Amino acid sequence: MQFDIITIFPGLFAGIFEHGVIKRAVAGGLVDVKTHDLRDFTHDRHRTVDDRPFGGGEGMVLKPEPISEALESIGIAAKPARDPNRESVILLSAQGKKFTQQTARELSRLERVALICGRYEGVDERVNEIFVDRELSIGDYVLSGGELGAAIIIDATMRLLPGVLGNEASSQYESFGSSEAEMAAARGDSNDEDGNPPRSTHGSGGLLDYPHYTRPAEFQGLTVPEILSGGDHLKISRWRRERALEKTFRNRPDLLETAELSDRDRDFLRSLT
Repeated sequence: MQFDIITIFPGLFAGIFEHGVIKRAVAGGLVDVKTHDLRDFTHDRHRTVDDRPFGGGEGMVLKPEPISEALESIGIAAKPARDPNRESVILLSAQGKKFTQQTARELSRLERVALICGRYEGVDERVNEIFVDRELSIGDYVLSGGELGAAIIIDATMRLLPGVLGNEASSQYESFGSSEAEMAAARGDSNDEDGNPPRSTHGSGGLLDYPHYTRPAEFQGLTVPEILSGGDHLKISRWRRERALEKTFRNRPDLLETAELSDRDRDFLRSLT
């Protein structure tokens, strides 16, 4: 999969992509990440990428011409001439839809994603109309630019690609991961947890992840929950599901509105109120 980043600060990404999972994915040929300096597509001696907004107001706006030339130079055409099932152009913007794990899954099915890093007061809206498929934000706050958001989107998307993680199931059994029904459908079996071989993990189905513990078994007077060392996979799975429900209820109750919940889940949530 290929990622192209259009930015006025290409050097900002150097350290981010030289460590961890992204570095291994790039070295293994699973992912290709390229940065493109927006100032290389200007034609004045000051390498100007911004200008004052029509209608007045504070700040400056990124001009459409350099962005258009940058996209065209890497073979990205206007929206009508592109296959949306293969390529997508994203504008990082505080006005965008919130980036979620579901968005990352959708992007991971594509062959190429180009990310335009907004700056200043924003980007000329005509760029949005001509090129941009998705305007995305990483949260309800404002950053100095879209570079950090672009790095987050690449990391979240790339780790869903086959072969990137050491254990591909890791991306399913974590916060916002697949539900039991989705994984059962992928396996071609039932999603009845009592009808399948016991498994100590449980698909999150849009919930936050459950708490994790490792050695030592006791730390500063706190011990690992006894159930986790008992060896009963079904009991461990149910305990983890309940802890995930509890953590989601305490920290992100909004997620419960769209999470896939069983009758047992709902009974447990009622016990928390």
